[in-house]
Amino acid sequence: MAAAAAGLSWRRVSSFTGPVPRSRHGHRAVAIRELVIIFGGGNEGIADELHVYNTATNQWFLPAVRGDIPPGCAAHGFVCDGTRILVFGGMVEYGRYSNDLYELQASRWLWKKVKPQAPSTGSPPCPRLGHSFSLYGNKCYLFGGLANESEDSNNNVPRYLNDFYELELQHGSGVVGWSIPVTKGIMPSPRESHTAIVYCRKDLGVPKMYIFGGMCGCRLNDLWELDIETMTWSRPETKGTVPLPRSLHTANVIGNKMYVFGGWVPQSAGGEISTHDGEWKCTGSFAYLNLDTTEWIGLISDCQEDKSNLLPGPRAGHCAVAVGTRLYIWSGRDGYRKAWNNQVCCKDLWYLDTEKPPAPSQVQLIRATTNSFQVKWDEVPTVEGYLLQLHADSPVPSAAGTPGTGVPETSVLSSQGGSSLHQSPQSLPSVPCPEMKVDHPSQANNVIPDNVQLSLSSNSLLKIEGKEKVAAPENKITQETMKNHADATGFKESNAPSLLPVCTSSPQTSANVGELHDLEKRTVIPDASVSSTVSSTQTMRTPQRQMAPVKSRERQWYDVGIFKNSSAVVSQFYLLPEETLNASNKMEDADVPDYRLLKKQDLFPGTVYRFRVAAINGCGVGPFSKVSEFKTCIPGFPGAPSTVKITKSVDCIHLSWEPPASPSGNILEYSAYLAIRSTQLQENPNQLVFMRIYCGLKTSCVVTAAQLSNAHVDYTSRPAIVFRISAKNERGYGPATQVRWLQDMKTSSSK
Repeated sequence: MAAAAAGLSWRRVSSFTGPVPRSRHGHRAVAIRELVIIFGGGNEGIADELHVYNTATNQWFLPAVRGDIPPGCAAHGFVCDGTRILVFGGMVEYGRYSNDLYELQASRWLWKKVKPQAPSTGSPPCPRLGHSFSLYGNKCYLFGGLANESEDSNNNVPRYLNDFYELELQHGSGVVGWSIPVTKGIMPSPRESHTAIVYCRKDLGVPKMYIFGGMCGCRLNDLWELDIETMTWSRPETKGTVPLPRSLHTANVIGNKMYVFGGWVPQSAGGEISTHDGEWKCTGSFAYLNLDTTEWIGLISDCQEDKSNLLPGPRAGHCAVAVGTRLYIWSGRDGYRKAWNNQVCCKDLWYLDTEKPPAPSQVQLIRATTNSFQVKWDEVPTVEGYLLQLHADSPVPSAAGTPGTGVPETSVLSSQGGSSLHQSPQSLPSVPCPEMKVDHPSQANNVIPDNVQLSLSSNSLLKIEGKEKVAAPENKITQETMKNHADATGFKESNAPSLLPVCTSSPQTSANVGELHDLEKRTVIPDASVSSTVSSTQTMRTPQRQMAPVKSRERQWYDVGIFKNSSAVVSQFYLLPEETLNASNKMEDADVPDYRLLKKQDLFPGTVYRFRVAAINGCGVGPFSKVSEFKTCIPGFPGAPSTVKITKSVDCIHLSWEPPASPSGNILEYSAYLAIRSTQLQENPNQLVFMRIYCGLKTSCVVTAAQLSNAHVDYTSRPAIVFRISAKNERGYGPATQVRWLQDMKTSSSK
């Protein structure tokens, strides 16, 4: 257990903004994306407000709820289904319990009291508290709890329950009704303040519900399993040391593990309840059950000392919620005063990363100049930073003998622990370039439509349904910038087909803007880029380019730096000393160097650089993304057109774009191309064949229905029609912007 605990890296959130909810116990929490939503609980009165914590911005806010706002409650059922939340039962005042059901549409912060149908056999659930309420598919499963047998709320006669109900939900909103499933096997004994989770093993696909612990005159540590398909109860055999009997603990599933934290545990061996304070206590113990092997693994013991305050303190009645692979814990009773009218509650918020973060998406290009790149990648939830690396086609000198430039402050991890972010800017500064302007991500080249923003301020509603953040999977347009220059690489204008080399390591990526609907206009920003050549020919083919072999020395990966956000301006990279060059090809377990001691190398014009990025959290550096390849511009050629918009009409679409910078004279013409079906494409799907559909001075063109009928639908990632747009000045054609107009499966299949 000591070894397991040593690997934990709990973080206490000490910096946050907004109205922090008062400390409490008996509250509940769920997560919608990066938002933790907390309701109910009590401490000197039951709380009735809804609080939201944004884990990405460390901001608390109180949404403006409306509708059938429920009364405050504690020890209630609280589940999340997409963007709706269901609340059932709980204690509404001392001795008075509820069996009401409320639904919250979090996209509008709209409460609604719902009235499910009664079971066809038997009575609906009685008022209760301390029950479990678990969601799987379109059904919620209610088990147990504590009822009051007395009609007088001041004369509490407790009755422990072990009844089991199923609540069928309607899609999106509303419920159908309760039912009482017919189960097999021996049911768990009556209890309250237990936990219940649902887990479905990936390879077997059989959903099972696990109930652990609780209270029934004494505290329990038994584990029960319900096969939801066959409705069969059983007691699984477990390995390892079972946690002490407990109640008011939490259990959360992350991956194939059920993490159990805190709760009330008995101090005496028998676990019997007593009026004497010394015989039961709050615990800060922490363990998980491997749900595939049913083995218990202890992480923090009940008697483990924490003199440095590096772990969450003992507590019960707290809330715990998983955001991705990160576990958050907030508030709860600390147990030092146990009189019901004088609770002492914790005020702290903690989180634990339970595993390394997944690989981010490929690095995507926003803009390139002669000596810098502006790049981005999709955000990975609950990470502390990103490690960005590159290597170049041309040899890179070692730090020895290379004059270093001044090292600017940058967001880097300390070389000692690799866990704390230093201050300073979030990305490396770009080198000023007289030939081409580099826009900040917030400027025109990175415009995101307002209607795909996710509002997270404390004074506005949370727009979730039908809205997507940057890089959401439902997007409909993507854009890439093709980086070679036609005339600079020897391609001349002609009417003959032109070959476009395409990097094998840079498949097209998903969109970063919202869906395209009817006549609505959408703006796209450059995403992933590959090296290729565009000339103003009538048709073009894109055969697969085989990368030339390079020496191992040329394949060394170099750190660009650690970035807090998912974007960066890259104009330099760090050189490692000669004696540590071999370590630069680091994998995720390698140490991050102290960048203040390293020299830096500027980017060169007309050079191909390969990029990869890895996310960092409390468990370390995760795996790297797939490799992307970009090329710095050659001086004098125009840049790539940007801010491409597609407007859909009944019988055509309209393409428009912003003109690029042109260091050598005015733009002479633009060319737009459409990927079309061809026999060559059938023989080799990687060879895209393009037909020029526009050539002129205007920054817009019309694509007719006849042209679209001949379009090739690319299935490299999601179905998409591919366009390319490039600009020409007196030096020749510059890089092309590639746009992937994502298609619905129904639409694409009819093409």
